[in-house]
Amino acid sequence: MAAAPLPLRDEDRYLRWIACLNLVKGLLLTALAIGLLGFLHKDVDGIVGNWISLLGLNMENRHIVALLAQLDAVTDKQLSQWSGLTFLFAGVFFTEGTGLFFKQQWAKYLTIIVTASFVPIEVLEVLKHFGLVKLGLLVINVGIVWFLVILLRREKQRTRRYEDIAGARERHVGVECGTV
Repeated sequence: MAAAPLPLRDEDRYLRWIACLNLVKGLLLTALAIGLLGFLHKDVDGIVGNWISLLGLNMENRHIVALLAQLDAVTDKQLSQWSGLTFLFAGVFFTEGTGLFFKQQWAKYLTIIVTASFVPIEVLEVLKHFGLVKLGLLVINVGIVWFLVILLRREKQRTRRYEDIAGARERHVGVECGTV
């Protein structure tokens, strides 16, 4: 049984929330990309080691030692590539958010494709290392995809109904004028 259609105001409100979420994700990823560029030509493991010691964590912990060893192997080329990829994802989120904010059809399709493409990865991650935050993000992303798919279907039904009404009016006018 189909759910009752949401009033247009509610649909618009949910669309704006999704747009704002994507714009915030774009801003966070832009900040991360700029932060990665800030590590260029610097001793990344030394900087992170200083942060860890300022937090009062044990520098001899095997996990911290392993992290610092991995950070020691990071090259400037890798930092540049990660930053570029992060800027790319930020651009996609900004595009989605802006398009959704202005109620563009292409933005709804783009958001469905991009968001749905991450769902299998999120499912594997939740199964591999369960966490409430991971599960919450998965539920939110599935909800976004579900909402947009339902919204597009309803818009398609509204368009069909409008076309049917317009077609009936044309036929009615044609009969009255004797042109049929």
